[in-house]
Amino acid sequence: MGIIKQEDGRYLVDLRPKGISGRRIRRIFQRKSEAVAFQRHVQAHAESLEWAGGPSDRRLLSGLLDAWWLLHGQTMENGATERRHLQKTVRHLGNLPVNRLNRKMLAAHRSDRLAAGISAATINRDLYRLSGVFSTLIRLGELRCGNPCKGLTPLQERPPAMTYLSRQEIAALLQTMNGDDRRVALLCLSTGARWSEASTLHAGQVINGRVTFLKTKNGKKRTVPVSPAVEREIKTCESGPLFSVDYERFCRKLREVKPDLPRGQATHVLRHTFASWFMMNGGNILALQRIMGHASVRQTMAYAHLAPDFLQEAITLNPVAQEVGP
Repeated sequence: MGIIKQEDGRYLVDLRPKGISGRRIRRIFQRKSEAVAFQRHVQAHAESLEWAGGPSDRRLLSGLLDAWWLLHGQTMENGATERRHLQKTVRHLGNLPVNRLNRKMLAAHRSDRLAAGISAATINRDLYRLSGVFSTLIRLGELRCGNPCKGLTPLQERPPAMTYLSRQEIAALLQTMNGDDRRVALLCLSTGARWSEASTLHAGQVINGRVTFLKTKNGKKRTVPVSPAVEREIKTCESGPLFSVDYERFCRKLREVKPDLPRGQATHVLRHTFASWFMMNGGNILALQRIMGHASVRQTMAYAHLAPDFLQEAITLNPVAQEVGP
């Protein structure tokens, strides 16, 4: 046992750090350097646990994050993004030793961030991620202390402000943009796609008037029909990536057309615009749920009030309807 090179070029780490009767650990890595780093980490930590004897863990949070990345994070499809968010959280917390972090400290940290104008939704997401790090390392036997995030009630979140582009703003946006920027905007407005889904689209995902999104938020592929005109405009080649776009430049052009965008929305306004106009044009809420890829129709209900017949009974069935008239 040790590090074994596989036929496909990857490296298998196969260890029993506590001897033949101990737990067997097996992990596969793309590079030998990663395999060696993992082997050293496991062996060093196994030795430290022999004399520790208690649940106290004096590692810094940054060290804990390194262990999470090595053991689990790098295997996630969006692991690099999650790691960047977690590194920010560690910096905000001051990179404390693990054994000093507790619920009271996390609650105070939340209050400080709220006072600094950070939204409850963002703070909750950051702590969900941190809690996930602790839970994963505890499950893998890397941590013997408890999860300090456990029992911390999430902050109550306000529904986010949602806006959408008017027909005039849509026309202005498509006129302002050109090349791949215009094509991505057109695709988002035609399908309700997220920026990350649209900007990474490949030619093979556009076939026979259907666009299939693979890199979705929930990991499930989603197929949405498009018109022949849209397909002709967005499919400029038969293989490989369809677009080469710069996010910051795209957002600048978007804000030229819609300078009053709510904070934190940017390209997401295109998704809101699709859903809003879908409902205003008489679309079905369940069809919209499937198109948007929402796990629950409750998410989609945020657009229900835009339907032409939404609660129209309030006009005809109120107690003064006959006196006042239509």
